Amino acid sequence: MPGHSLAQLRGSNLRAITALLGSAGPQSRADLARGSGLSRTTVSSLVSELLDNGLVVETEDRGTPYKGGSGRPPLLVALALRPGGVAGVDIGHRHIRVAVSDRSARILAEVETQTDADPHGNATLDIAADLVERARTEAGLPLSELLMVGLCVPAPIDRRSARVDQSVLPGWHELAPAEELSRRVGLPVVVDNDANLGAIAEHQHGAGRGTADLLYVKLASGVGAGLVLGGRLHRGSTGLAGEIGHVLAREDGDLCRCGSRGCLETEVSTRHLLALLRPKLGAALDLLGLLALDADGDPTVRSVLTGAGHTAGRVLAGVCTTLNPARIVVGGSLGASPSLVAAIRVGVDRYAHPEAAASCEVVSGRFGGRAELMGSLALAISRAGELA
Repeated sequence: MPGHSLAQLRGSNLRAITALLGSAGPQSRADLARGSGLSRTTVSSLVSELLDNGLVVETEDRGTPYKGGSGRPPLLVALALRPGGVAGVDIGHRHIRVAVSDRSARILAEVETQTDADPHGNATLDIAADLVERARTEAGLPLSELLMVGLCVPAPIDRRSARVDQSVLPGWHELAPAEELSRRVGLPVVVDNDANLGAIAEHQHGAGRGTADLLYVKLASGVGAGLVLGGRLHRGSTGLAGEIGHVLAREDGDLCRCGSRGCLETEVSTRHLLALLRPKLGAALDLLGLLALDADGDPTVRSVLTGAGHTAGRVLAGVCTTLNPARIVVGGSLGASPSLVAAIRVGVDRYAHPEAAASCEVVSGRFGGRAELMGSLALAISRAGELA
């Protein structure tokens, strides 16, 4: 029904405003309009409703006029928060990182361990729960004040079943990660995949801040993307939006873990690039060594990274033309490579619609391999803000 749809849209808009305030702290109404992609009139109406309901307050502080103007400094609004903190859990293919932060995303404690998470879903979640408790203790935060846990997993989450894509994490069959971790820690848990959380982190705190339409690309051992459209994360009807790692990049290419051949992930992942370079540069070459050689201008490394960047740029050009983002943020462990990012820029310019390419920046992410952890904290903070 139309009325129901409008109510859903307003509820979504209210959550977008509280999420921005929860992750980025006090902001002016103009800041909220820029960050959310909503009109200033809509933001003003939403803020008024939140003020009336006691969910936000106007602070005594004032911001700075937009673009350094000389007008009166704007009033800032902030969430009306009760004391407490949140935990962020980043489960990667080979690691688990946990951080506990306050409501402004200031990290109070952080712990990490190395493990093979892919084949052992239940055991991995057991370790994650133990690390949450360890980080909470190190942070000196009472259990009663730990409000929410944000969980990152390196696979798509089916929005219908809340389960992971078992073609990516075969040892997580029939597991609903948020439900399982919540049962272990006794706290509410909200979950998303690594690329989406990287997009949240870079959009709210990093290289994508102030951009309403953003494409975040994670290039690491896996390849994926997170889409921010109109200031909101776009997950798609089932949660598969942004799975560019499984877009065809080469006919009759290598077999991908998804069962197809020639996926982008088989062409540009760290595993593939290291496999290409080790016969020439030595079996001991690792990711840090690759990035160091790129920074030093090694011609072999730069040639391989440039080829990978052109391949990624060709795939991203289609997304750029279709969605017309203002910025592509290249994250993950390979996002720090100048050669790769520059080559992606060339690929987008060559294959995208000229006007779409010209209006789109291509930049390295701010957080690199920490984007997923920062995104899990941001997600937990925003959901905790909804409960305030």
